[in-house]
Amino acid sequence: MPRFDLPLDELERYRPPVREPADFDDFWATTLDETRVVGGEALVEATDSPLRAFEVFDVTFPGFAGDPVKAWMLTPAGASRPLPAVVEFNGYGGGRGLAVERLGWVSAGYVYLLMDTRGQGSMWGSGGATADPHGTGPSASGFMTRGIERPEDYYYRRVFTDAVRAVDAVRTLPQVDPDRVAVVGGSQGGGITIAAAGLTPGLVAAMPDVPFLSHFERAVGLTDADPYQEIVRYLSVHRGAEERVFDTLAYFDVVNLAKRATAPALFSVALHDPVCPPSTVFAAYNHYAGADKAISVYHHNMHEGGQAYQWLAQTAFLNARV
Repeated sequence: MPRFDLPLDELERYRPPVREPADFDDFWATTLDETRVVGGEALVEATDSPLRAFEVFDVTFPGFAGDPVKAWMLTPAGASRPLPAVVEFNGYGGGRGLAVERLGWVSAGYVYLLMDTRGQGSMWGSGGATADPHGTGPSASGFMTRGIERPEDYYYRRVFTDAVRAVDAVRTLPQVDPDRVAVVGGSQGGGITIAAAGLTPGLVAAMPDVPFLSHFERAVGLTDADPYQEIVRYLSVHRGAEERVFDTLAYFDVVNLAKRATAPALFSVALHDPVCPPSTVFAAYNHYAGADKAISVYHHNMHEGGQAYQWLAQTAFLNARV
């Protein structure tokens, strides 16, 4: 599709004001404190695998409210010292799939943990394994409006908390150097990456790729693509709910979380992207508080972004910081 957003020189300066609740920090501090009080340790079980160069582990860790969240962990076989780790968050609708599907980071010498996204895993890929046991009120199809009546009930409160707890869990494992943990993800996973960076101190890097969940009020009026259109469909039925909906979403807008993130960061953006419009990505990038940051710009790509080219950029970025 043709470019539909601002010119690149304007995008590079695009730093819009975004709705931010007065109790934003208290909301997240309370959420994480309440979850951590529940406690629990990660269960790590070795798994038979045809992969000979790596060890594969089926991980279950306590997420939001102590709910069990699944993950795959892969480590280089025979590693004799704690290694840096990469925690990856998945794209919208996908699950952790099969352990043999993502071998890049472990091949590069990192402990690799892929977090399952609760309630997802049935839109593409090889499936998920984590339930979301929390009910919600009326919602449009998909995940964007689940629990949108109140921030306490909103779906991404649980997902962002799971992401923080995934980092907590990885830092406890003997295979991992807790001071060298990075987070990464594309699309939805990119938004979760920014959230994790904003809520977790001491990360060595955050690498959001074409991130979603950013600058909601612009996104829903700019693109006719899902998943943002789920919010539009909800509002087209729940007439008059706009202020309430955007008040809830403000707690989960990763622009606000980017303002609180200080880890070195490598973003990416695609200028033809109809799913995560470029201005919404630059809104998060330009508000990102860390001084050590860069963004890869893919001038002629849509939501696929840089794909393997971006992974190579990420490995170079991370290798220079661990």
